Amino acid sequence: MLLPFDFQRDSYVILDFSATNPDLAHLDLTDTATFTDYVFDKLKAANAKVGIGGYNEHRVIYRRSQHFNSLEEEPRSAGPREIHLGIDFWTDAGTPVYAPIAGTIHSFQDNANFGDYGPTIILEHRNVADQPRFSLYDHMTRQSLEGLYEGKPFEAGEKLGEIGPYPENGDWPPHLHFQLMTDMLGLKGDFPGVCSLRDREKFLALCPNPNKWLGIQGLA
Repeated sequence: MLLPFDFQRDSYVILDFSATNPDLAHLDLTDTATFTDYVFDKLKAANAKVGIGGYNEHRVIYRRSQHFNSLEEEPRSAGPREIHLGIDFWTDAGTPVYAPIAGTIHSFQDNANFGDYGPTIILEHRNVADQPRFSLYDHMTRQSLEGLYEGKPFEAGEKLGEIGPYPENGDWPPHLHFQLMTDMLGLKGDFPGVCSLRDREKFLALCPNPNKWLGIQGLA
């Protein structure tokens, strides 16, 4: 269990943040309150508890922040980072987040740039055959980082923390970004959640579809 939803019974809606969604052309994504109203209006219209989606989606929403277009983040030749490498779960701030399988804290930090991850937790999983070794949880509350230390164990189903509100969560509508990684590339407390078109194949190989752990119907 990752979140307190039963995806076989509880209603959810797939949210599209690609250029094929005409709504986004008329939405001020730099205004987090406006962006949040848009997301939760979609949930209300669908009578859904959570909005889901985004793995390998070519998104336009990252254009709201220079964080994804900085030359420090990507060489100019790579282009902007717009390919999403995890699955997002858009739902209320304060929603608890649980470890889907057992692991230990690899690293954690508050990535506090506008449009960044905000409070981030990365678990390491050992002795799990044919599975990614690391999982990432971000846009959490700052309180979720309290009491953590590298190596702290979590059992499957144990609470990791809660989904954070904006601006605490990196200034996004409340949601959890969940991502799997086979290699941390030497990083701690952070890992690219979005890549450029040029690097798409490389990062999709490093970051397999999280739905392999979740099995949510209707997702690729």
